[in-house]
Amino acid sequence: MANLFRSCSLLLSVSLIIILCVPSRVNCTEFEVGGHDGWIVPKSRDNDQMYNQWASQNRFKVDDTLRFKYSKDSVLVVSEEEYESCRSTKPLFFSNNGDTVFKFEHPGVYYFISGVSGHCDRGQKMIVKVLAVHNPKPEPPHSHSPAVAPAFTPASTPAPSPSHHSNAGRPIPLLSITNLPLFLIVLLPMLFA
Repeated sequence: MANLFRSCSLLLSVSLIIILCVPSRVNCTEFEVGGHDGWIVPKSRDNDQMYNQWASQNRFKVDDTLRFKYSKDSVLVVSEEEYESCRSTKPLFFSNNGDTVFKFEHPGVYYFISGVSGHCDRGQKMIVKVLAVHNPKPEPPHSHSPAVAPAFTPASTPAPSPSHHSNAGRPIPLLSITNLPLFLIVLLPMLFA
């Protein structure tokens, strides 16, 4: 009976370690722009900010995607100046396939407009702010020399890189060098019991 218990404990421990060592996917979200109506021209002047209102109610992060569903239209990612003028001769991204998926690959501000003449002027445009994921940086070791304040450099907004992958995510291991000793402390007594 003791051998059966030891074998089951060992099998359970090894299974747990294997499960925790297998990379998992980061949860990313796909947002459907405009809900069931999709990417359309607002029906009235009162709704000319409907896409910006929608965007402001959501929180976007790197690797999230936007899905634009539309008919006889297009989606362009443009500069701020082109967004304001509702005109672009060289968009950063263009699609007119009726079901466009755009992946956020960098934090920053993205400007979307319709490429059909007059649609942007009537409110078919949107600004999306994508948040950067901040990892806390370890503090530098204290030295005996006086501290020097780091120079300030303003963050620039990198140009968005389009992607048509809707299954976004990066594998990250659940078992890392920081929690490996804990698993060994728990596992070793079971192995030698």
